Amino acid sequence: MNKHLKTRMSIPELFRQREALLALMVVALVLLVGLRSPVFLSVGSLSNLLTDSTLLVMLALTQMLVIVTRGIDLSVASTLALAGMVAAMLAAAHPGLPLAFVMLAAAATGLALGLVNGYLVGYLALPPIVVTLGTMSVYRGLVFVISGGAWVSAHQMPANFVAFPLQRLLGLPHLVWIALGAVLAMAFVARYTRFGRDLYAIGNAPQCAAYIGIPTARRLLWTYGLSGTVAGLCGYLWVARYAVAYTEIAYGFEFTVIAACVIGGASIAGGVGSVLGTLLGALFLSVIGNALPVLQVSPFWQSALTGTVILVAVLLNARGNRKRSRQILPLHQSQLPAARSAA
Repeated sequence: MNKHLKTRMSIPELFRQREALLALMVVALVLLVGLRSPVFLSVGSLSNLLTDSTLLVMLALTQMLVIVTRGIDLSVASTLALAGMVAAMLAAAHPGLPLAFVMLAAAATGLALGLVNGYLVGYLALPPIVVTLGTMSVYRGLVFVISGGAWVSAHQMPANFVAFPLQRLLGLPHLVWIALGAVLAMAFVARYTRFGRDLYAIGNAPQCAAYIGIPTARRLLWTYGLSGTVAGLCGYLWVARYAVAYTEIAYGFEFTVIAACVIGGASIAGGVGSVLGTLLGALFLSVIGNALPVLQVSPFWQSALTGTVILVAVLLNARGNRKRSRQILPLHQSQLPAARSAA
């Protein structure tokens, strides 16, 4: 009994070791780039790195919850683009509107789009990759439809709309505080709420989750809804920070978001993923994205390096899954003689 208990306890320890290794890799990468280009270690450069990582962190955290359920949300960047365009057009047409109302409109737009995904995946039991691949194209097309292909530029946006993300509170931009709040909220949801525990149960054993009364369809509905809500809020933050809204906002960014989750240890097979690992995965990609231009490395090499890192992370995840399977199998086999003798 103690032997089996020790085996079970070793799995969380394995993930903690992986996260510690990833944290060391992030620090080592920052220091190595700093040795080559000391300006990278300046306060201003590190501050920009932290700010640049915020949107990726927020999107990756909710994507991680989706992946934990054996799903995927390929529409997250298109949702961001559509909600960002809605916020920009609303603020440009009605500059007197309170900023909180504009932000709420962006988040509500994302929520509605996410719930569409959640309903199709949860209640109609359609494959997540097919559903979100389709809505990715639909939402991206709607950006063009509502804007007519036109841009919303900085001079059309109210000053407070553009200024808010980078305004500082206690020395840190609002973007950083919002991302920190998202990290704490997701950590609480994943670890201490029934909703979060249900998501891991659904990802590990969907049929068993249904047998013990977990409302799988409703959980999936609101998981995708949460992903959409955060993407909608990030839509406003993205548009306001870069002071422009256009049809190609965050084009292809969904793959970076998914990459951050995979590098952080989330398993596409479901049931495995952590807030800390996802946070570190997002920081790792942000360091690469900020370091290579400083080193005057071609963007093509940046894509190749990111792809290589993803492949390595997938191999590590697959190896971890095989180890977990070998650890669980003897436990089931040890129960077989007792079951046969009882029969």
